Amino acid sequence: MLNLSIEEDDFLTRRCVWVNGPVIVGAGPAGLAVGACLREEGVPFVILEREDCIASLWQRRTYDRLKLHLPKQFCQLPKFPFPDQFPEYPTKKQFINYLESYAKKFELNPQFNECVQSAKFDQACRLWRVKTKLAGGGEVEYICQWLVVATGENAECVVPEIEGLKEFGGEVIHASEYRSGEKFAGKRVLVVGCGNSGMEVSLDLCNHNAIPSMVVRSSVHILPREIMGKSTFELASLMIKWLPLWLVDKILLVLTWMILGKTEKWGLRRPKMGPLELKNTKGKTPVLDIGALEKIRSGDVKIVGGIKRFLPGMVELVNGDMIKIDSVVLATGYRSNVPYWLQESELFSKDGFPKNPFPCGWKGGVGVYAAGFTRRGLAGVSLDAVKIAGDIGKLWKEDLYQKQQRTPRHGRCISQL
Repeated sequence: MLNLSIEEDDFLTRRCVWVNGPVIVGAGPAGLAVGACLREEGVPFVILEREDCIASLWQRRTYDRLKLHLPKQFCQLPKFPFPDQFPEYPTKKQFINYLESYAKKFELNPQFNECVQSAKFDQACRLWRVKTKLAGGGEVEYICQWLVVATGENAECVVPEIEGLKEFGGEVIHASEYRSGEKFAGKRVLVVGCGNSGMEVSLDLCNHNAIPSMVVRSSVHILPREIMGKSTFELASLMIKWLPLWLVDKILLVLTWMILGKTEKWGLRRPKMGPLELKNTKGKTPVLDIGALEKIRSGDVKIVGGIKRFLPGMVELVNGDMIKIDSVVLATGYRSNVPYWLQESELFSKDGFPKNPFPCGWKGGVGVYAAGFTRRGLAGVSLDAVKIAGDIGKLWKEDLYQKQQRTPRHGRCISQL
């Protein structure tokens, strides 16, 4: 019977893997798209995923009624269009089926249940060291020449600290935990946040006979999803090819006023900056209305101001009003988790996004790449994937294949992928 010390046991549970190609961190749409493009380039790779499925954000942290906000032609990944029979705005289930078909077509087989603990460029051997922790115990260190960061803009939930929230007493969930308004029927629900998620959660609550109030602290652009039968996004994309951005913003706002009216009368102030300029400079996405505004007009969704504090069974607003509530849904968004594990400061800033603005933020030095951080949705994901795979493929075909065979010597046996 073996009698191993803690140190010996830990040594045996770790292994070192040389990757003949890049390591891709994340098996969401960005990681899958990069993998598919690399497959077409003939470059081997490894995809690491902390969850046990692809696209875990879509499968585990989205509400049932979710549909793509943009037409499918703007959301498909490279080299594989949506099926013709899919509607213009695919449902959550249809999009997940599409991603699973995508992974199958390009033979993408992520290493599931491996959470990246750290990724650091080793200056001595000029290679990346990516350390992961397995769900069942043990650790793996991947050594590679290229690292593709594809964990996305929405890796971690943002949960604000609000006075008294722990003493509130009712149910408090993040929008990532919200599935349907069915269990909230007849309840007074406070939705904190007025972005696309906040609007859709409020609409869904109404449709299930709940009584929602939505917190709107700042200004927000609300645009119709379609204008004259054409997607607002598609219309804006066409105009931006011929007109300056400021003029496109003016046209969109005039058309929006004609369709939706003045939103200020319902407590929804518009920012001074236009919707496209705000998106490009601040990354703040305008809300595409799919019915929530009508519920606000009718009073089924009540707009309230900022929160001062929570009390047992109620909330006090900054204007002094007290509202009785039963539950709280925090539609307060997400953030990048890159700063927690990536030890690199040239490409990424402290907020976990590339320092250089679109379209220049996809590549850094020493073989690190960023996929899916453009703040331009799935269309931005596809652009990044094509550029990254093309760049790596070019290097691979030129001379890196032979160099990668001369792996550095390590103190223990190294397997290969």
